[in-house]
Amino acid sequence: MKSKKILKKTIGLLVVILFIAMNVIAIFQAYKFTHFVNPDPSIQKRSKELSTTDKIKILFLGIDNERPMDDSLPKQKFETIKLQSNKTIECWSIKTDSAKGTVILFHGYVDDKSKELNKSDVFLKLGYNTFLVDFMGSGGSEGNQTTIGYKEAEEVKTAYDYLIKSGEKNIYLYGTSMGAAAILKAINDYNIKPKGILIECPYGSLYQATVNRFKLMGVPSFPLAGMLVFWGGIENGFWAFSLKPTDYAKAVTCPTLLMYGGKDQKVIPEETNDIYSNLNGWKELKIYPLSAHEDYLIKYRERWTRDVNTFLKRVSSGNIPSSQIRKDNNANQKSEQDNEDTDAAEVLPQLLHH
Repeated sequence: MKSKKILKKTIGLLVVILFIAMNVIAIFQAYKFTHFVNPDPSIQKRSKELSTTDKIKILFLGIDNERPMDDSLPKQKFETIKLQSNKTIECWSIKTDSAKGTVILFHGYVDDKSKELNKSDVFLKLGYNTFLVDFMGSGGSEGNQTTIGYKEAEEVKTAYDYLIKSGEKNIYLYGTSMGAAAILKAINDYNIKPKGILIECPYGSLYQATVNRFKLMGVPSFPLAGMLVFWGGIENGFWAFSLKPTDYAKAVTCPTLLMYGGKDQKVIPEETNDIYSNLNGWKELKIYPLSAHEDYLIKYRERWTRDVNTFLKRVSSGNIPSSQIRKDNNANQKSEQDNEDTDAAEVLPQLLHH
């Protein structure tokens, strides 16, 4: 009898110790995930060069993420603008002759505004001024912190308000991944009214995004994913489980171009489907079947440019179709040269049941 009680107490103690240890790991990992460090050559050490001690340290304390830094400048004449938001954010303003409007570009996680220059070049050629923003913790902006879209939403509003005050009436918002999530949250929280939004691969919720990362690593997500989200929010001053772009999409009434890569494993088809379903304005869904969670210009430059141009033309002219889904989504392409138009509404269910 005594031995059974001792066994129960021992098991109970081990469970408590394990629970505490997992939370300690989550605390360190969440901090590293949301706080960058200054560039350091030692961070570039390849995994095969890591010693056993290094690997154990990373397991418990997390791996350092280098602060994203702008590594190139616009080819065109540009102006650097500093705006005061929740942090001081740095922006590049690039003008073109006889502009039809302005597109504000917002980058993704562990990126900076220089990574959006290729998209900026496309928008400029289509006749739009561009305004590229570094979120806090990136490029020329203040701090070393990221909240994966939560506090960045206020910075979306700051950039939007700046252009409104400058007299711009035709404002479009473009964002990829975290940038797309921040756009949706900004519309939900601050009721900003862009003429249209172009969003790529926004995650459905921060929790689901974290679960997806665990699956990519082949590691069970429970319970560490929840712990990471919990402590990440606590460390950064917000309730991270409430970060749900799927819900924010319900507040969107402006025209929306939603883009998604068919091989994206960081954002699953269910998330894209839910966001698309919840959008309340006129909307288009474009699927790039061979793209992962990456820059769509890498594999689909011509098609991405055509899709964006068609969307902007329709919105600017007011020529919005009555049906919610356009019947010209080339979703089953094998290559840029071999295009056959297919409805995105048919392709997404295939991905959902893949």
